[in-house]
Amino acid sequence: MTIRRILIANRGEIAVRIVRTCQRLGIETVLAASEADLESLAARLADRTICIGPAKSSASYLSVDAVVGAARTAKADAIHPGYGFLSENQRLAQACAAAGIIFIGPTAAQLDAVGDKLKARSHALAAGLPVVPGGEVDSIEEARAVAEKTGWPVLIKAVSGGGGRGMKLVHEPGQLAATIELAMAEAHASFGDPRVYLERYVASGRHVEVQVLGDGENVIHLGTRDCSIQRRYQKLVEEAPAPNLRDGLRAAMHEAAVTFARHLEYRGLGTVELLVDCERDTFYFLEMNARIQVEHPVTEAICGLDLVAEQIAVAEGKPLRFTQDDVHLAGHAIECRINAEDWTQDFRPSPGTVSRALFALGEGVRVDTHIQSGARVPPFYDSLLAKLIVHGPDRAQALERLRHALAQCEITGVSTNLPMHVELMQQEEFARGGVNTAYFPWFLENRATALRDPCVAKGS
Repeated sequence: MTIRRILIANRGEIAVRIVRTCQRLGIETVLAASEADLESLAARLADRTICIGPAKSSASYLSVDAVVGAARTAKADAIHPGYGFLSENQRLAQACAAAGIIFIGPTAAQLDAVGDKLKARSHALAAGLPVVPGGEVDSIEEARAVAEKTGWPVLIKAVSGGGGRGMKLVHEPGQLAATIELAMAEAHASFGDPRVYLERYVASGRHVEVQVLGDGENVIHLGTRDCSIQRRYQKLVEEAPAPNLRDGLRAAMHEAAVTFARHLEYRGLGTVELLVDCERDTFYFLEMNARIQVEHPVTEAICGLDLVAEQIAVAEGKPLRFTQDDVHLAGHAIECRINAEDWTQDFRPSPGTVSRALFALGEGVRVDTHIQSGARVPPFYDSLLAKLIVHGPDRAQALERLRHALAQCEITGVSTNLPMHVELMQQEEFARGGVNTAYFPWFLENRATALRDPCVAKGS
């Protein structure tokens, strides 16, 4: 079926991003927006906007009935859920099928298979992928037994979780009971599901993911991304391909991701997230994100594809346009997430009105944003303002372009983490490439120590 009109069930930069591709493809767009977003850039760019409820997400962007109702009203052929909100919601996929609306994403069964982290682990094992030692826990006693078996420290994760919510690190047995209870409460509040499981904590781990694309029969990969610069399990910087990986290890990760997607007979765009254990020179399956990722532009930069367009084509029932041999990855790309937050005050959110917004231009520079001068940054949603993406012939040149591009960016009226990115990109450790997930917390602590004691900064 040819898609002629799409309801975009999202907001912010990803809504703008989807509109741009639809305009290029000649597809009409209808934006499903909350009351807080009716004057947003995405609303101005879309052909039409339908209000789906108040600012509160639970009554608008997270309401399956509101989203499907808007699609019916708009007579939309399809719904694009973007990322976050309902993008991996099995109920939305089922409601679309019942209403005769195309869901631009995997099938409801595939969402069910990977949305539950324990089910995803089972599928990974069935497909022959290695998983981090651990397991589900229903009680404190069971948690102690699993922890003793896997070894300390351990990581508590929410079965239905994502975005770092419900994830807690436990260093010793005495902390386990209270932390389990806290993680369960947070998981229940965030996802309506208190179930948690334990994994051995890999201290020297790198977060590396593989982009996959499938049409239900064929699956290809589009290379790796490194997302190891994180704060409280929230990604801040991503790059493609993942730097400083042994060739054999990278090839094995590509193969594992494709094998997992084939096991599911996967349809659509997805990301297989893996944890590289640097000490053991191996990797483990973490989870699969069955949607487009925030960091997808770095993959687009190195493979020359429009991944939103590929999502739409697969949703229309078309086979993949190319084979693995047709995919050629070129150069290196790095992305910085620019958020409305004060990084010097424990990343405190900074809603308000943008008085000035200037972004870099130049060769190999791309900016995905939903803000302009005068834009309101509401307090109800994620703080992401923009993504600055650079591409170069190699990592060194990409990093140099990124440093220049960051220096050209200016956002006033709200606090942002732009100065953090400027400082981070000057660090020798990042320039060498291949830092693990412990690096960014170390960077923050080292900087705080230097500010408290100037002699530390001078090396005295």
